[in-house]
Amino acid sequence: MSKSNSKASDAKVVSTEPLMIKDARWTKLVLTTYKDPLGKQRTWEHAERATRPEGSPIDGVGIVAILQKASGPELLLQKQFRPPVNKAVVEIPAGLVDAGESAAESAVRELREETGYHGKVSEVSPVMFNDPGFCNTNLNMVHVNVDMNLPENQNLKPELEDNEFIEVFSLPLKNLYAECKKMEDEGYAIDARVGTLAEGIELARRWRL
Repeated sequence: MSKSNSKASDAKVVSTEPLMIKDARWTKLVLTTYKDPLGKQRTWEHAERATRPEGSPIDGVGIVAILQKASGPELLLQKQFRPPVNKAVVEIPAGLVDAGESAAESAVRELREETGYHGKVSEVSPVMFNDPGFCNTNLNMVHVNVDMNLPENQNLKPELEDNEFIEVFSLPLKNLYAECKKMEDEGYAIDARVGTLAEGIELARRWRL
């Protein structure tokens, strides 16, 4: 099967085993000692990314890429197999920042590499922490507008790495919440960033915000 014909859902975990700390490339386990609000000393076991560039305030970016279509705005999404959950996951484009790179620069680069789309940054969020009770991983959500009339957005040429198998698709923003439920029923895992966006849109609709 060629890479272009492969599906994220075709991948599967073969085995799992303990990983020695000395062999870990991307993460490390840490035991932190701290004092609680009453002054009692406690410990907390957590993970840290080992890849944050020196001097960078963030590990990576999540990209809210909006395709400007005549039928209405659509959110650019992708399906990618994630071994920790042994499922194909519905995600927004995302990636780690390079040394000396701003969040906006990283978002434009990652969008082009993972999807082939070229876009312009319109907004950069505050720093967000993915799972602060477990790890220190953080990111900026970067809003990117994609003009579908531009020639460079007609014949897409992603620049995927050898270990990246990404299916790119888009959904109307107005249908995102319902589509997330549908995809979960089909066996896909929903990334929290996608789910949070969908929840926000649904809450705004229900409460007429």
